[in-house]
Amino acid sequence: MEPAITVTNLRKTFRLSAKQRKLERTDARTKTAVDGLTFEVRRGEIYGLLGPNGAGKTTTLRMLAALVKPDEGSAFVEGVSVVDDPMRVRGIIGFLTSELKLEETFSPDYLFDFFSELHHVEPAVRDARKKALFGRFGIDRFAQTKVADLSTGMKQKTSLAVSLVHDPDVIIFDEPTNGLDVLTAKVVTDFLAELKGQGKTILLSTHIFSLVEKVCDRAGIVIGGRMAASGTLPELTQGRSLEDAFFDLYAASVGEAS
Repeated sequence: MEPAITVTNLRKTFRLSAKQRKLERTDARTKTAVDGLTFEVRRGEIYGLLGPNGAGKTTTLRMLAALVKPDEGSAFVEGVSVVDDPMRVRGIIGFLTSELKLEETFSPDYLFDFFSELHHVEPAVRDARKKALFGRFGIDRFAQTKVADLSTGMKQKTSLAVSLVHDPDVIIFDEPTNGLDVLTAKVVTDFLAELKGQGKTILLSTHIFSLVEKVCDRAGIVIGGRMAASGTLPELTQGRSLEDAFFDLYAASVGEAS
């Protein structure tokens, strides 16, 4: 069976401003965020990209969501090239990232309707889906509240619901539980498992070991924009904890770099 997502030798380099060079304490004028990344996500599985902040996870997901164009390499979502047909890719996936903020002057109800229209969702289907998702996450009580007045957890739940207006088969989540309290994080984690049960393919990024252990079928450890290891949890850990396996790989990567 063809994978739902295929990434081959993906590479992305950004030009650094003078301010960025100062913050990063470097004289280099460019930074390679993703450096020859290769992996695949099978249909119906949850695959996690695990790595520290700055490892290139968010850049990778933004390239897969056709928001950033790779410098080199290829990536396909359900056989569609993110480079050659970005608009089609955006219609296939559901994408959630904390870096893309909801407009704070609008309500969850308005935003759900707006994005449903963008995805050409029929009004009857939209209303049924909204009722189900808003009820599932407790958004219904705040449906007419401005996003600016919502709690952090409710904003995340609203973002999650909005990303699913078109019932996508491939879902890409960047740090889905980052910054959430334990109760909201559990709601999101449980929902990921529910989506998998519906046959959805999910790619997520995280720096939280427990999230990978709870929900991921397979994971890739990304360090310095490169894939340090990929496989099932038993393959990655080889009898150790996931945390120990990660830090062993990290130490080896730092040693190679020096």
